[in-house]
Order: sequence, then structure tokens, then C-alpha cells
Amino acid sequence: ISAHIQNLKQISRDSQILQAPMELLDSHFSNNRYDIEGENQDKPENKEQPVEWRVKTRMKTGYVALVMALNIGIDPPNIMKTEPCARVECWVDPFEKPANESLRSIGKALQTQYERWQPRARYKQCLDPTLEDIKKVCKSMRRNAKRERILFHYNGRGVPFPTKNSEIWVFNKNYTQYIPLSIFDLDSWVGSPAIYVMDCNKAEIALKWFARFESQQALKKARKEANGDPKPPESTRDVIVLSACGQDELLPTNPELPADLFTAC
Repeated sequence: ISAHIQNLKQISRDSQILQAPMELLDSHFSNNRYDIEGENQDKPENKEQPVEWRVKTRMKTGYVALVMALNIGIDPPNIMKTEPCARVECWVDPFEKPANESLRSIGKALQTQYERWQPRARYKQCLDPTLEDIKKVCKSMRRNAKRERILFHYNGRGVPFPTKNSEIWVFNKNYTQYIPLSIFDLDSWVGSPAIYVMDCNKAEIALKWFARFESQQALKKARKEANGDPKPPESTRDVIVLSACGQDELLPTNPELPADLFTAC
């Protein structure tokens, strides 16, 4: 019993020894310099609230048009390529197989990349398409998509630069001519909501067109309201444009990089 009492006394002394440092720590951290609430009260309040950038409602991207204007083996007239230059598309070397076979392989590889992101979307490959091909596909997708988002991917490596009139290029039926496709027409076929992935030289030209169009629409609306016209319904346009380079820039040609560096994944 006496031994047990001695052990209890020893435990009591140890607890007192441990308690002393803890009391010192409490008094130390209760110092005013650690009073975070008091420190914040001394500073003026930051009235700027963070901007909520996330989309509150999710929107399904149900349809994807993969437009590949490559014309493998034939360089467009205004393109000056380095030698050697970048050539891999979707990690496929287009010159290892016949042109038509390589084009199909590239289209399939691109679709596989997108399917990792959206496996349930409906895809349509437009390989070296004509103007009518693009029109038919886009109108059909918008009709079926209703209010779902459409993604329009354009690879224009085998056609001339986009024009200052905001036109991109496709082909005629015999592949003997380049046919211009205006962004205005494309926008009217694809509609909204939409995402455009422009992987071509001077790709920002498309982005600039959409910016001008939205500004013009806003200006028209403001003029109508100033004239006392009935207030038009709120615009529901939702368009995102991703451009590979600026309006005066060319895509990189380093042979150690893929030709479609912007969308290579």
C-alpha cells in the first residue's frame, strides 16, 4: 500500500511539472500580438468581394463536330514551312501511311482524345469537308442538341490563313479549290450555346469576330431602349472561343513539337 501511495505522489508531482509549461504557453499565445480577431478589427474592412466565376448550372456538351482540313501532302499557297517542320497530328505522323488512311487515323485519334473528356457525346468527323458538309452537320447537330452545347473543333493546317473578313477555309467537292466559310454563317448554323476550338494559323480572327458581333448586338439593344422601343428579350447566347494563336501569329513549326500543339493531349 505504501508503495502505491508513493507512486500516486510521484504522478501528482509529474502532472504539476507538466502543467507549468502549459500555463506558460497559454499566457504566451494569449498575448495581444497573437490576437488575430483584434488585429483584423484594427484594419479597414476589405469591401471587394471575390468574383464568383464558376458556372452555377452545368451544361451538357452533347454534340461534337471534328473538322479536319488537312489536305495531307499539299501545302496551301500562303504557307511557308521550315524544313524540317512539325508534322505530327494527334500523335499520328500523316506521312507514314497513304494520305486518306492517315486522315482517317488522325480523325479517329482526335475523337478518342475528346471521348476521355465526354464519352457520351455524339461525334461527327468532317475530314477535308466541303462547305455543304459543314452546313449539313452543324444544322443537324443544333436541331438535335436543342439547348445543349455544341463543340466545333477546327484544324485548318491544310488550308490558307483565315481572312481579314473573318473567313476560314474548306474545300470544293473535287479538292481543286479552297472555299471560304464565313464565321457569320458558321455561327448561324451552330447557334448557341457553343464552344469553338480554333487550331489554325491566325486563329484569333475568329475570336475577334465574336467579340465584335456581341458588341454590335449590345449597341443595337441600347439604341432601341434609348428610342423607347419595347425591351427585347434577354439574349441567351453562350459562346466560348479557344484560339491557338493571335490574329497575326502562326502556329509553331518546331519539328520536336506536334503540329497541333494547342490541342495535343
